[in-house]
Formats: sequence, structure tokens, C-alpha cells
Amino acid sequence: MNDERPPIWIGHVLAPYRNLDDSVGFWTKLGLRPVERNDHVAIFELRGGTHLILVPGAADRETEASFDLMVEVLDEEHERLTRIGLRPTAIDRNDNHRWFAVTDPGGNQVTFNDSHVIGVV
Repeated sequence: MNDERPPIWIGHVLAPYRNLDDSVGFWTKLGLRPVERNDHVAIFELRGGTHLILVPGAADRETEASFDLMVEVLDEEHERLTRIGLRPTAIDRNDNHRWFAVTDPGGNQVTFNDSHVIGVV
């Protein structure tokens, strides 16, 4: 079988937090898989094996996260996040994606995009 996936992927992304318990609760509610937690850092796994690492040091105000997320069915994810009380923005469109955003307790505004993955992930 010929594996046509690229040979490289992102291993880790960082998200600063203000309060670790609040941020852990948020990312757990989103559905990320908890991997590790200590008094200062929490690690979650995303699809494909990428790890989100929560680190101390959130900004004083809301700021755009240094990463974005992709989901299979954007409308369903928007509905799910609304249902669980995470208050996503309205769905919008740019040149590449339909998208919406949610702000985590650390002040990171995280954009959710519809997928444009080619082939098997």
C-alpha cells in the first residue's frame, strides 16, 4: 500500500493559560484527550497525535491563538459548542474556509475551520 500522506506533521502547539483548572476544563469539554497534568502544565492529544500543551502566561486581554483547529463538519461542531455553552462566534467565510471562533479561559481566541484535508489523515 502506498502511503501518500506527507512524512511530517506538527507535534506540539502551546496555549498560555491564566488559570490551569479553568483551561483544562475548557479543553476537556471541547473533547481533546487528556495525556498529562501537573501543577504547571497540562497536555492534551488532538487527532493525528498533535499535542496541545497548556503553559503559564496568558495575555492580559483576548488575543488570537497561534494556531487554529479543523473539524470535519463545521456546522455540527458549531452547534455542539453552542449546546455545551462555549459561545462560538457566528460562522463566517474567508477565501479558504468557513470558520468560527471560541475564546478559551486563557484569552486565546481559537479559530475552528472546515477541513480541506486531501486523502487519509
